[in-house]
Order: sequence, then C-alpha cells, then structure tokens
Amino acid sequence: MRKELWQMLLLYLALVNLWAFCVMGIDKRRAKKDAWRLSEKALFLPAVLFGALGGTVGMKVFHHKTRHWYFRFGFPVLLIVQLAALGWLVWWNF
Repeated sequence: MRKELWQMLLLYLALVNLWAFCVMGIDKRRAKKDAWRLSEKALFLPAVLFGALGGTVGMKVFHHKTRHWYFRFGFPVLLIVQLAALGWLVWWNF
C-alpha cells in the first residue's frame, strides 16, 4: 500500500476509535442524568467499524455497560479480531 493509504487508514482508525470512546462517555453521562439514551446498536456500531479499542477503553474509563456480557466480552473479542486483521494487513504489505 502506498504511504497515503496508510495515512488515511491511520486517520480513519483514530477517528472511529475516538467516536467509540465518546459515545460510551455520552451515554454514561445521559444514564447518570436519567436522560434519553443511545441504543446499544449505536454503541456497538463504531466498535464494529474497527473502533473496538476506543469502545473497550471507554467502557473501562467510564465504567459503562460493564455488567452486560455482550459488551464485556464482545468489545474485547472484536478488538482481538480487528488487531489480527490489521496485523495480517501489515504483514501482507511489508
């Protein structure tokens, strides 16, 4: 892959992980205020789009959704799969 594509990939990964981290924080704040909440699909979407690291870190930092098994185990499993896919991509191109 060309240098520009790697830079775009890194930018994408940074943004989607920031997005995942932020939605966990926003939903936690809304939960504390007993306000309208984000759906669980909305919380999983950025994690599935290669933002599992941000979602996992956000879950730990904000102590949010830690009692739900599908978040507690789903985000780390997604993270492992995504890291394996990125590792394969790097290995294949270098």
